[in-house]
Amino acid sequence: MLPDDTAEQPAGDVADTRPALTADGDAVAEAPVPPEIVGAAAAATSEVAALARLYGEPLLKLPNDLYIPPDALEIFLDAFEGPLDLLLYLIRKQNFNILDIPMAQLTLQYLKYVDQIRLSNLELAAEYLLMAAMLIEIKSRMLLPQRQSDLEIESDDPRAELVRRLLEYEQIKLAAYDLNAIPQVDRDFVRTQIFIEQSLVPTWPEVAPVDLQQAWLDVIKRAKLTQHHKISREELSVREHMTGILRRLQSSRFVEFADLFDIAGGVPVVVVNFVALLELAKETLIEITQAEPFAPIYVRLAYSPA
Repeated sequence: MLPDDTAEQPAGDVADTRPALTADGDAVAEAPVPPEIVGAAAAATSEVAALARLYGEPLLKLPNDLYIPPDALEIFLDAFEGPLDLLLYLIRKQNFNILDIPMAQLTLQYLKYVDQIRLSNLELAAEYLLMAAMLIEIKSRMLLPQRQSDLEIESDDPRAELVRRLLEYEQIKLAAYDLNAIPQVDRDFVRTQIFIEQSLVPTWPEVAPVDLQQAWLDVIKRAKLTQHHKISREELSVREHMTGILRRLQSSRFVEFADLFDIAGGVPVVVVNFVALLELAKETLIEITQAEPFAPIYVRLAYSPA
């Protein structure tokens, strides 16, 4: 008596032991498939069919209470800066020859983009619809048969105006990119600000020999304008002029350089007075100062500590 193969077995250990049939109808015994392999295949099938994973578990169907915002799948055309920008994008993306544009294919692709926004944002799509009408017109003109008179006289390409506008727009767009690449203040760099502390004590510029020479030449020029042709013998003392300059500086804090000379006395008196002035400066009895470059030169007594 054969053993009963149909006896009940545990649900988790059930294996497929049905014989397979050959082409002649003979039964061929097959090895039973382990339950682990069957479970792994079922898990792989569920992973492929899963729409997403939620907390690590596969999600086989969308929940009934799932809320999708109305603007979640909305596509905006404002990413392009206008109809010409969209057309140029479509042409360059598919490597079309801009001088020989396939109007039928380009028009269909353009209308697909415009239809995505026409129902939701008509104000934004208005200018795009205007360009779509222009493309349809060009396409229609290219489909119309040409008359014999038009064949004899070479007519203009309906796409010529569109090509010209596209080339001008692309040139301006590239120029705008080049300008935007130039470093700009407060965007790419900032100006450095340095605090410079200024001293409250004024520092007078030093009198250069050239400045003193120029002042002396001005005095000589003025002395020559008032000189007289009078021949006389006069003894001039440098010491006397030095004393006169010191006496005059004692009564004033500052005296202008030109005011120390008596022009009416003539050139000899002026020369002696200038020599006396140089002697006083050499002996550091007086100071020659100037407030700023090209300013008048002043003379004062030298400071002597008490």
